[in-house]
Amino acid sequence: MPRLTASRSVSGFIMALSAAIFWGISGTCAQYLFEQKDMDPAWLVSWRMLLAGSILILFAIFRKNSDAFQIWKNHKDIIQLLIFAIFGMVTVQYTYFYSINLSNAATATVIQYIGPVFVVGFYALKNRRWPSLMEYSALFLALAGTFLLVTHGSFQVLVISEKALFWGILSAIALAVYTIQPVQMLRKFSAPTVTGWAMFIGGILFSLFTKPWMVSGTWDMGTIGAFSYIIVFGTVISFSIFLYSLTLIGAQTASLLCSVEPLSAALVAVAWLGVTFTAMDWLGTFFILITVAILTLSKKPEEKQANPTDINPASVT
Repeated sequence: MPRLTASRSVSGFIMALSAAIFWGISGTCAQYLFEQKDMDPAWLVSWRMLLAGSILILFAIFRKNSDAFQIWKNHKDIIQLLIFAIFGMVTVQYTYFYSINLSNAATATVIQYIGPVFVVGFYALKNRRWPSLMEYSALFLALAGTFLLVTHGSFQVLVISEKALFWGILSAIALAVYTIQPVQMLRKFSAPTVTGWAMFIGGILFSLFTKPWMVSGTWDMGTIGAFSYIIVFGTVISFSIFLYSLTLIGAQTASLLCSVEPLSAALVAVAWLGVTFTAMDWLGTFFILITVAILTLSKKPEEKQANPTDINPASVT
């Protein structure tokens, strides 16, 4: 029995780490499509949500004890789903990809990871309490990490554009909204059902503005490969194995392992696309990863209850 338990733990670790790595590489694939294939971020977001959402809905339909259509039986659930699709799913997807377009996958992914700080701030206001010492420490590290990433330690110059910084912070805020808003739905319905429908609905609504039927970018084997990776490995497979890892090693451990995502994005961006990542960038990344670890390990009971599956928001970014 202990050997079986150890085997399950190892499998869970591998799955969670693989999901994080897949997500990190997905961001770098997006940067490749924007920089080298001239693809529009909004066009990519539309198709990613439509295709990945469709696949996740099918997964939700054919899984055991399916609740794929239960979410449509109550008008309050429908309203919450629509709100999540628009203000959670579409917003977090677009702000993340657009921030990559303005900077690079490594920087955009790391900055987005300060999102948990906004979650802590929300619960502090909601529950009318001051943040704990650990949370203050995490806030300091997040600010220090972001400062190093965008200034390289200088108080006089930004190493990324103001627009890139703005959209990066907006992406982190969107990530926090995405984490908090679907709480009630995730207590009633499975994550594949909520995420699949939100992505599909968001894709349809976003398509009204992005015209996905008008092909964007230069298409060749490289484009097809990167685009397919984002849909299959960067969304469907990563999401599925991460969910399964939760049952093997628990939400807290799986979420901590997901902190590898910005690290993998940085490494792949440097190795593949030649992105320059200085010592200050790596130090800033380290600070933000420590922030995520602190906030995960010191999570308050109400925050643990808020998202029972504790799905890392980056699982759909």
